[in-house]
Amino acid sequence: MSCFNCILVESARGVKTITLNRPDKRNALSPMLIEELIVALHEAESCDCGVVILTGAGSAFCAGLDMEQLETVNARTPQENRRDSENMARVLRTLYDFPKPTIAAVNGPAIALGMGMATIPDFTLATPDARFGYNEVRLGFVPAIAASFLLRQVGESRTRELLLCGRILKAQEALQLGLVTQIVEPHDLMPTARALAQTLLLNSPQAMQAVKRLLSKHAQRRLDEELEDGIEANAEQRSTEDFMEGVLAFKQHRRADWPSLHAKV
Repeated sequence: MSCFNCILVESARGVKTITLNRPDKRNALSPMLIEELIVALHEAESCDCGVVILTGAGSAFCAGLDMEQLETVNARTPQENRRDSENMARVLRTLYDFPKPTIAAVNGPAIALGMGMATIPDFTLATPDARFGYNEVRLGFVPAIAASFLLRQVGESRTRELLLCGRILKAQEALQLGLVTQIVEPHDLMPTARALAQTLLLNSPQAMQAVKRLLSKHAQRRLDEELEDGIEANAEQRSTEDFMEGVLAFKQHRRADWPSLHAKV
């Protein structure tokens, strides 16, 4: 069993609970946290647990990528940016293809890549004050990798609206869109997730894995191509002036002045 710095892993009654554990950063995704989460998920595949619960420590589920990491993007090589993008794709794809049932217990905001991690699992339980959104365009970024999964969840028209506006959804709207399975009061969130897990454990593990394998296989070929396109777009956007201005404006708590508005045609 691996030792982790940015996540907590607990096992009980056939259920493995993985908790994003950077509460002071609203569980923002650093490279280390992403790598540790991938390792923990791979270990859960081969252990004797039957269900995995993913949640966050503190008041947030996951605030998306760590802005402190994004501030250093302009000092990275194109190869390093691509590697970061590949790791982002790996964590979402690992959740999507995970062979055992997965439950996200969303205890607060789930933003950008955090929204993907909250809504890709098989079941998403959310508190009434949970919030969801792909707000990357507000930072001059592109939600390129999550777009493929969102298309499958809500269709193209709604995906365009959510990704282009970058607006934040309340839990009730996310429920209406089918992105959330159930809204649960905060004190009932983890008990409800654990009760759901115990219900799933009554089913045939072989049959559930066969269902998940079949669904993943249906999407595999197209998803492979779409994620490769998303990785390229994600990595390329990191070198644009609009992205650098968006990150700087966020840090300085001001409205961005997009360089692309002033570009010569």
